[in-house]
Amino acid sequence: MSMIFFACVVRVRDGLPLSASTDFYHTQDFLECRRQLKTLGLRLAQYPGRGSAEGRDFSIHFSSSGDVACMAICSHQCPAAMAFCFLETLWWEFTASYDTTCIGLASRPYAFLEFDSIIQKIKWHFNYVSSSQMKSSLEKIQEELEFQPPVVLTVEDTDVANGMMNGHLPMHLERAPNFRMEPVTALGILSLILNIMCAALNLIRGVHLAEHSLQVAQEEIGNILAFLIPFVACIFQCYLYLFYSPARTMKVVLMLLFICLGNMYLHGLRNLWQILFHIGVAFLSSYQILTRQLQEKQSDCGV
Repeated sequence: MSMIFFACVVRVRDGLPLSASTDFYHTQDFLECRRQLKTLGLRLAQYPGRGSAEGRDFSIHFSSSGDVACMAICSHQCPAAMAFCFLETLWWEFTASYDTTCIGLASRPYAFLEFDSIIQKIKWHFNYVSSSQMKSSLEKIQEELEFQPPVVLTVEDTDVANGMMNGHLPMHLERAPNFRMEPVTALGILSLILNIMCAALNLIRGVHLAEHSLQVAQEEIGNILAFLIPFVACIFQCYLYLFYSPARTMKVVLMLLFICLGNMYLHGLRNLWQILFHIGVAFLSSYQILTRQLQEKQSDCGV
């Protein structure tokens, strides 16, 4: 028996539908639920990462992370854990297929309609494959829902024609759990320690030089910036290693460039070994950032 009837992928910031499953349900209740889902999609930026809207005959579930949200229309018999496991699998597949640049530049509805075949495959998997094969994934999602319950919306009184929701829509400030990164390694911890040490050295030298320059010479402003800009770059490298950030590769290259140029500019205030040490730590940190990836989804939750 089918429990997941319809699914779509939308852009969070403006509710633009990016892809959707082709469906063959034409009952009045289902079409009404589709209209409610479209209206809800325009408001996703206001809500936490996971939520459900209970209708008369169907339930709408949504899960968003970053700039992409996945939404589904399910029967009332569909467990919430199963619905959100389906949406998480769908999110992983879509973000693996299309990068953030393509998603951000999409200007027309259903720009990635070819993704429908993947949606249908995942939907079939969750509708017809025994749930025992996905037991561990469902248990994991259930634990997450108990720790951070999804927001519950009421769409019974949705005014579709005016695009207004008149039901009770509780507002929450908390967001969905962030991207899960792979565990920190020993070498990664070492790179963090060295990076913090380099940042501290840059800050101390920069502040000391600034105090001296304000009293003696204004031409030292270039040297001050050559200390303080690498200080900021080192701190940002630590952030990039610990937390996921879009366009990470570009940011890593930019921070590495700032550190290298700053230390080359300081030739004379630092000897060759000091410069090589700072640049070496920057390269080590960059490598650790780029090799620490998002955690792979569990294989029994996919298709």
